[in-house]
Amino acid sequence: MKVALIGCGEVGRILSEDLRQAGHAVTAFDLKLATAQAAPMREHAARHGVVLAATHADAVRGAALVVSAVTASQTLAVAEACAEGLQAPAGRGAFFLDFNSASPGAKIRAAAVVDAAGGRYVEGAVMTTLPPYRLKVPLLLGGPHAAALRPVLAEAGFTAARVASERLGVASATKMCRSIMIKGLEAMVIESFTTARHYGVEDAVIASLYETYPGIDWEKQGAYLFQRVIEHGRRRSEEVREVAQTVREAGLEPFSATGTAERQAWVADRGDEGWFGERGGPGFARSPDWRTEADRILQNLKGHDR
Repeated sequence: MKVALIGCGEVGRILSEDLRQAGHAVTAFDLKLATAQAAPMREHAARHGVVLAATHADAVRGAALVVSAVTASQTLAVAEACAEGLQAPAGRGAFFLDFNSASPGAKIRAAAVVDAAGGRYVEGAVMTTLPPYRLKVPLLLGGPHAAALRPVLAEAGFTAARVASERLGVASATKMCRSIMIKGLEAMVIESFTTARHYGVEDAVIASLYETYPGIDWEKQGAYLFQRVIEHGRRRSEEVREVAQTVREAGLEPFSATGTAERQAWVADRGDEGWFGERGGPGFARSPDWRTEADRILQNLKGHDR
């Protein structure tokens, strides 16, 4: 099967590796291929036998399955950019699986573009982090073409995909509501633990958390959450802005989601400034103890606006 991947980030790389290993032909495109960040993407593609296309439309032309895995804010733009390729005779009827963490409204607008171009849009909601599950990640499918796509995905290796609803927006709403809690917990842990470290009360705070929620290893979870936000805060902040939009679409003011997005973006900005070591380097978000990362934040805050 020919598969087109739009987006060569962490998700795109994992999918391309597994799909190629399963024997599928993979074509990919990423806007960053035209920037100084292209070299690692091109090296990865060459190593795994992935064909890099010059445009969105070139990537999807002739594909049986298109997977859009970009930042949430680009959900509709990618659907529009792929439309020309889906209109080509060889591309008509291609499934367009939208992996992006976008609001139900954004997914519905993207579906209208894809379906009008001759594709078959299916919203996909990834219900946990892709690694270590990879192709076997729990995946909710939504929309009128979801049931038809499921056996195609099973053939490709997505064995944990299931249909949530024939109605667009249900799968993404499930994902977005979950993210209010999960991404919010990430932001709260960083804020709470770093502040506790400043006052020297972190051990007492964690002991109290263990008493209240004994099923969570707060030391281990704290280190994991610090690392995830430091490494992926930019992408997470964009996702949570879509979460906030989902809350607005329900008629509520997204106080919690907005704050979470701001904290995630704040950490990403500090990472770009080198607070956690060189991005991708050995010192970047690799500590098994969250205290190391909290201390980096506190040390760098000295002399900076907080």
